[in-house]
Amino acid sequence: MGVSLMRERYRVDLVDLQATCEANYARLMRLLPDMRGMPAAARRVGVSQGERLLGVLALEVLEDCPYTTTLKVCQEHSLPWLPAPRMEVRVYHDARMAEVVCAEQARRLRSRYIYPNAAMHQPDEKSQLNLFLGEWLSHCLSCGHEVEPVI
Repeated sequence: MGVSLMRERYRVDLVDLQATCEANYARLMRLLPDMRGMPAAARRVGVSQGERLLGVLALEVLEDCPYTTTLKVCQEHSLPWLPAPRMEVRVYHDARMAEVVCAEQARRLRSRYIYPNAAMHQPDEKSQLNLFLGEWLSHCLSCGHEVEPVI
């Protein structure tokens, strides 16, 4: 009996992806509740360990339309050895969902990729990025603080 070297083709779990995007919408609405109707809305959330600032999550509205908002989500003041994450997130207010539409230099993320590929994307790259966004936002909600002092 020979060993099969073929992997099973990745299948997108739409229920799981939808749940992730719904949770990300709720997290973003807690962090930037005034994103709708305010095209210049932005917020910076710091994450520290004691007196040491580890990084700043920057949320900025890039585009505001009647049913959607596009945000730039990036890390500022990251550690020198760690590449700073940067992504664009489309927020669908009518569906109450938020999904990563662009990360680093990758535009228009596919739901699945053939692996290996020239860009070295994982087969479930889009799902992984949405899960990462959720973990990032959750961490900022639980451990983050305002960067600018409140007057």
